[in-house]
Amino acid sequence: MSYFTIAWLDDGVVCMIDQRKLPHETIYNDYTDYREVATAIRDMVIRGAPAIGAAAGYGMALASLQSEGENVAAVRVDLATAADTLRQARPTAVNLFWAVDRMLARLDDPRLTDVAGLREAAVAEAKAIAAEDAAINRQLGQNALDLVPENATAIHHCNTGTLATVDYGTALGVIRAAHEAGKNINVLVDETRPRLQGGRLTAWELQQLGVPFKVIADGASGYYMRTQGVDFCVVGADRIAANGDTANKIGTYNLAVVAHENGVPFYVAAPTSTIDMGTSSGDGIEIEERPSTEITHAGDWQITPDGIEVGNPAFDVTPAKYVTAIITEKGVAYPPFTESLARFFV
Repeated sequence: MSYFTIAWLDDGVVCMIDQRKLPHETIYNDYTDYREVATAIRDMVIRGAPAIGAAAGYGMALASLQSEGENVAAVRVDLATAADTLRQARPTAVNLFWAVDRMLARLDDPRLTDVAGLREAAVAEAKAIAAEDAAINRQLGQNALDLVPENATAIHHCNTGTLATVDYGTALGVIRAAHEAGKNINVLVDETRPRLQGGRLTAWELQQLGVPFKVIADGASGYYMRTQGVDFCVVGADRIAANGDTANKIGTYNLAVVAHENGVPFYVAAPTSTIDMGTSSGDGIEIEERPSTEITHAGDWQITPDGIEVGNPAFDVTPAKYVTAIITEKGVAYPPFTESLARFFV
């Protein structure tokens, strides 16, 4: 690929592509402060659960380098502060919390007795999180190949490609793997209101990959399923509860219900780090409410009357009963998900 989502530069700089500027500008931002990384996550410079997890890991590594603590205990105090700041950036994506907790666990190792060694371990662990994500997503795509028929038409919601991960993608990785395997796949791309991650980002990525696609309005999915035929829907996830309930970009629930009504398989593709076995059902998933201007404005242009009330949940929860299967790097889980997902963690 001619672009990347996030990378650690050797001089202690985290570099991210600014997804707000795509598809018209390809701009990379550099960060040396964990608070800047938290802001980048919150403002959606970087987005997508796996990519957010990698950013959180790198943010913790920056915090270790920033700390002026003269001993390991003092640096760990600063790391705890950084962890709280990063966790508050976005509440729904479990990968953020998973990555922060993994970093803290690694840096709490009693064998790390000097500041230089702790900093080295922090950078190494953050790089490992990123490298593992790339390998996991490639395996996830391979695990899905048997689910994708030849000459398939798929509907994809939001953006789940390289831009949403460190590399390759989750749900878009399923499509990419099928394309690379010569399955002649065609994609209907939900524009994904209100931030248009499908129309802006997924369309741009599919262009880079040479995958045939058509951008459609979110509300057009039922029309295409009923009149033109769709072989499957595939989406990513920001958090999957232990029972298979899935939090994903707003509009996913609508798509799942329409797929169910039309007998179209509905697949969720995500790494096991997105599965939250500590949350029993979707009722326990906090849903982020984003700024009203994402609804009232298109760019700088206000499209609504003044003084109106706005609701802007960033995610919704799709009940497990609408999910045909959950595709992970460890295999494909089928209902009942309380049993099949649990086996991934034995």
